Amino acid sequence: MRRWRSVPAGVRYMLLATVLFAMMKVCVKMIPQIPSVEIILFRSVISFIISFIGIKAAGISPWGTNKPMLILRGVCGSLSLILYFILIQQIPLATTYTLLYLAPVFTTILGIYFVKEKVFPMQWVFFALSMLGVVIVTGFDIRVEPIHLLIGLLSSMSSGVAYNVIRKLKTSEHPLVIILYFPLVTIPIAGVYSVFIWEQPIGWEWFWLIMVGIFTQFAQYFMTKAYQQEELSIISSLSYLGIVYGLGFGFLFGETFNLLTYIGMACVVMGVVSNIWWKKKGEELRRRKSMVRSNQ
Repeated sequence: MRRWRSVPAGVRYMLLATVLFAMMKVCVKMIPQIPSVEIILFRSVISFIISFIGIKAAGISPWGTNKPMLILRGVCGSLSLILYFILIQQIPLATTYTLLYLAPVFTTILGIYFVKEKVFPMQWVFFALSMLGVVIVTGFDIRVEPIHLLIGLLSSMSSGVAYNVIRKLKTSEHPLVIILYFPLVTIPIAGVYSVFIWEQPIGWEWFWLIMVGIFTQFAQYFMTKAYQQEELSIISSLSYLGIVYGLGFGFLFGETFNLLTYIGMACVVMGVVSNIWWKKKGEELRRRKSMVRSNQ
């Protein structure tokens, strides 16, 4: 327990978020016959209800102060999620995770310009290692087609923009307000599209749809707090650990992989762990140098 408390709050929040997101993806996998956009509609409605209740209980304005940035976060998040759910339903869970792990790279690159965060040169080596892992996985898993790679790339780019907006709004907006703008943008888009592709949920499908919304809401909440409290390069890298969950849950659905695919996934995880360690080491070294200069 003491070790857990010694972990930075932002890191703890992101670790919780990755577990909850993994549970959400399992629920999505349980309803392959329901169109992805329809699932997103249910998820967005549930998210809107929970967020609105939380905002009212907190006694804050649901509209926020920086509306253009909040709308941008909603649009990018909506696009990313739609593409994301399409991938979940079409290819193995662990491979989906790996494809979408391009997002931390985009997040870090954009973070240099959006929020002026410093990235140590060695971190790019570790990002390259993770990228190599993505290439290995997508190149040796025959279930992944070029269109899946394109969808994953577009989803990751959208996520990178959304995460930077969250970081940009860290001091001006409540996490629930940031989350609320996602369903505000998504519900009209998903609602209109769902009219033409609607599949009536039956039996347990209702349960899985509700759980998708609940798991996602809490995952979004903890993820938002994580991005508001910790640097982008660290928090975005932690999302790579979801590949472990993807493998574990994937086995439940009978998903198996060849040796090269496992090697690729190992490269992804090694790149993440090394990146976090090096970032922490670099920050400590920079603080020591600053202290030495101040004492001179």
